[in-house]
Amino acid sequence: MTEIIFYQLGAKVLERATDIPDKAQQVVYYSLAIGHHIGVFDCFHPMLRCDQDFWDRLLAKLPAGEASRKFAGVERYGEIIVDKSHTHLLANAFAEIRATLDAEEITWVDRFVAALAAIEAEPAIYLMGRRKS
Repeated sequence: MTEIIFYQLGAKVLERATDIPDKAQQVVYYSLAIGHHIGVFDCFHPMLRCDQDFWDRLLAKLPAGEASRKFAGVERYGEIIVDKSHTHLLANAFAEIRATLDAEEITWVDRFVAALAAIEAEPAIYLMGRRKS
């Protein structure tokens, strides 16, 4: 069975953090910001999932445009990243279709929108949506 799983960034781990002197803590913060290029690993935890049929129904309800294109990336690329640049776009799209959603879809969308709000509050957080067979 194919399912779509959204993972939320829970922590960042800096490889060899013990090599950085206490006086250079800004280097640590900068390193976390520039990411994988220097040995920073993102630690994700699954926070939301659905089966392929549910995903297809939800995607079909999104209006044509950037939000549906973003979500369709799961099919096209196997995964998508949702960061601060997507929060308003996706939240607005889900608000627009809320009246067309059934109870199961509303529950899923509400959890997703809460994750978007967490990204707004802390821009270092992001989501990764992946298709798993």
